[in-house]
Amino acid sequence: MIESSTPPHADLDGYRNVTDLLVARAAAAPDHVAFEVTGANAGDAWRPITTREFLDQVRALAKGFIAQGVRAGDAIAIMAPTRYEWAVADLASWFAGAVVVPIYETSSPSQVNAIVADAGVRLAIGGTTAHAVLLQAALAQTERITLGAWTMDAAASGTLSDLVARGAEVTDDEVEARRTSATQDDPATIVYTSGTTGEPKGVVLTHRNFLGQVLNIAAAYREIVNEDGNTVIFLPLAHVLARGLQLICLASGMRIAHLSDPSTVVATLDTLRPTFLVVVPRVLQKIQAAAAAKAADKGLSGVWAKACSTAIAWGHRAERIDAGRRISKDLGLSLRHRFFDALFFRRLRSVMGGRVGYILSGGAALDADLSLFFRGIGVPVIEGYGLTETTAPLTGNLPGRIASGSVGSPLPGLTVRISDEGEVLARGIGVFSGYRNPAHDEEAFVDGFFRTGDLGRLDDQGRLILDGRLKDVIVTSNGKTIVPTRWENAVESDPLISHAVMVGEGKPYLSALLVLDPEQTLTWADAQGVSIPPIADADLRAVTDPTLRTRLQQAVDAANALVARSEQVRRFSVVFADLDDRALVTPTMKLKRSVVLDRAAVTVEDLYL
Repeated sequence: MIESSTPPHADLDGYRNVTDLLVARAAAAPDHVAFEVTGANAGDAWRPITTREFLDQVRALAKGFIAQGVRAGDAIAIMAPTRYEWAVADLASWFAGAVVVPIYETSSPSQVNAIVADAGVRLAIGGTTAHAVLLQAALAQTERITLGAWTMDAAASGTLSDLVARGAEVTDDEVEARRTSATQDDPATIVYTSGTTGEPKGVVLTHRNFLGQVLNIAAAYREIVNEDGNTVIFLPLAHVLARGLQLICLASGMRIAHLSDPSTVVATLDTLRPTFLVVVPRVLQKIQAAAAAKAADKGLSGVWAKACSTAIAWGHRAERIDAGRRISKDLGLSLRHRFFDALFFRRLRSVMGGRVGYILSGGAALDADLSLFFRGIGVPVIEGYGLTETTAPLTGNLPGRIASGSVGSPLPGLTVRISDEGEVLARGIGVFSGYRNPAHDEEAFVDGFFRTGDLGRLDDQGRLILDGRLKDVIVTSNGKTIVPTRWENAVESDPLISHAVMVGEGKPYLSALLVLDPEQTLTWADAQGVSIPPIADADLRAVTDPTLRTRLQQAVDAANALVARSEQVRRFSVVFADLDDRALVTPTMKLKRSVVLDRAAVTVEDLYL
């Protein structure tokens, strides 16, 4: 077995639980702006919220929870889009001594019912009245005495303001006693995995897990996360990555703005001008694709292609410098980069607000050339890797040590081991100790390490390179074992393709389903004068337009060129799917492979006729 470890950078002594992060920050810089918030209407101005104001609001809502009957250790569910009130409710729950149970706002009634029942939720908060109704229905199905579902919607009844009013008689001493009741080893949250390969599991994360990650990551990335910077959070706060980021920024004094609708992000960046962003790779693909489309509209597709190759070459050069390698001067590359910076790159940086120093990419594999492209235009991308069970980041590239194609070294206080079977194993400060249901722990650990289910390897610098999912391997009828991830990731770099699914279990050759990105595909079709009606039913039906197939054959051919002959795809079908269907796609936009193969069974069989 091969291991890579990084020693801790931070000491947890002096911290009782996560709430101490906010208390310490408020004591150090009460008047520093912690958040920027806007009104409910489009065009409303953004206004600052200081750390002291945030702390006061958190305490007031915590008093409301206590007055309503929340006891230490009770579970409070939060089901809402990403917004400032999410942050208030999250911290207020901890100040009341409660355990937070996040629920994705897109969850179905059956999923809400299952989580509320399994976690033992006593009080729930919805972002809208509709969310509150769902939560109240779920509470009503339990046999416990519950405390109602409340809403962040100020125009409704049963609001957070109503809870605050109920807590007017609760004293500061009562809140302080409750705030300090939890220890580092008590549960802070129960996060239910999105279940790409099986049933969702309740991941119990402790205050120690959060403290360890927040303090160590803040220390490792101090150059990026500090009180001189600001960020925009638009990932779901039900996801542990977004909540971890929020705590890191809050503890470090980095200003935060929330956006509930990801489609409004680009239009807002020019106003908020963030210094740092956390995105999924698809966001970067769309930024690049939008720039390519604008260039095409002006008849500059050939020039744009040369600009992309120049950016990638410049990114390679920067990474070689980071690695301490000697490089010769390349006057031609420097001149081309300067020219394309003036023509394209400067405008791309401006689209992102003009101040972004770094982007963190997570949630899915990032194509190495895409990473190099953004490095080449002057916005380095830090790729990281983690799971809910590791309290988000397990590994990450660091400023000055970025290696495209890898997800970096273990972060401080964490260890990565590669098993004899090639599985990535994890141990350390952020790694949870077990699921809510002990039965789920039986195959989750080996020799004290958590089994991630991912395949990977370590390079000579101890950086992790991911190779796919252990359960996603395909064994053909010829006995060949195929890991589809590299091929799938290469195809997904095409802007028209949202997801690629290689198939071929027990078959003589490999095929694939290419799931279209509706927005990008219809834009392309309009430009090409092609009519491609989307398929509305639940099954994934093939789209047979010959012009589209010819266009996507290029992506398939390029991906085939990257892999061995036995790993190449011979045939493919192009399909539309409802990417908002939570039975098909997880809240973090990962396809549920088993559901895809079930719904597309007829289409897959046609590939082998």
